[in-house]
Amino acid sequence: MEHFHEHSGDNLSHHRPHSLGHRAFGWALLFTLGFAAVEAIAGLAANSLALLADAGHMLTDSLSLGLAAFAAWLVRRPPSASHSYGLARAEVVAALINSLAMLALVAFIVYEAWQRFSEPRQIQGTMVFVVALIGLGVNLAVGWLLLKGEQSLNRSAALLHVAGDALGSVAALTAGLIIMFTGWAPIDPILSVVISLLILVSTLNLLRKSLHVLMEGVPSNIDLNRVGHRLAQLEHVVRVHDLHIWTLASGQIALSAHLDVNDMGRWPQILVNAQSLLQKDFGIGHITLQPEALLSQPVPLYAHLPESTHHDHAC
Repeated sequence: MEHFHEHSGDNLSHHRPHSLGHRAFGWALLFTLGFAAVEAIAGLAANSLALLADAGHMLTDSLSLGLAAFAAWLVRRPPSASHSYGLARAEVVAALINSLAMLALVAFIVYEAWQRFSEPRQIQGTMVFVVALIGLGVNLAVGWLLLKGEQSLNRSAALLHVAGDALGSVAALTAGLIIMFTGWAPIDPILSVVISLLILVSTLNLLRKSLHVLMEGVPSNIDLNRVGHRLAQLEHVVRVHDLHIWTLASGQIALSAHLDVNDMGRWPQILVNAQSLLQKDFGIGHITLQPEALLSQPVPLYAHLPESTHHDHAC
């Protein structure tokens, strides 16, 4: 038997995500893909790993931005019978794939740098400098386009790639300058490794956040126990159990819980008070609450305790 509980919204459209600026993703994709080709050709001509690494980075970014643009389009589609929450999770999946792609790229750059250390090559510093300078300008323009959109994991993933590209361009630019004035070629693979390690830190952080959302983790800014005890403080609520809080997508936090009440006739007002509490104090907008008469058997729960008490009680 299907069970439909009280719900904070009147229909599914209330939870439709805002636009993620898919046009910005599209323009960013065109700029990045176009310059990746230019940088790859210049990297081969100049024999520079820093330029080739940055070109590979930008090519990966082009694929990532394409995926981000596709995800931004998907999340705008309305909920359906087969996807009752809509496709908002597409942005999280895109962020996860982008993170894994970045890890693969970092491994490739480090491997190539090791090869360059063992077999040094002549590098045209002037060409490296000029192309890297143009690349930095392109990266800054792409970053500006993406910053105009709304906050989301999808956009954060895309910005991470662009920031990595900008750092890669700075590294290549620095390598070009040093080679131009000193002729010291090892600076090229050295800076490639340094920038790869910087990218690795940010990538692992994004990967952790994406996996946490996909594993239905409680949002890091919300204390599950505190929410449970605050709900139990509501008038006519005796205890709270089966409490779950998770992230649907960026900016969309969901909650479900069972509330034992001492007067079922008071449920409409209890529901209004609970929704107001959750929305105002915790920023939770997608709320599903089920009222229940007092249970005769002990269950894990949040009892009606002072708010300062933050441990579970069973009655």
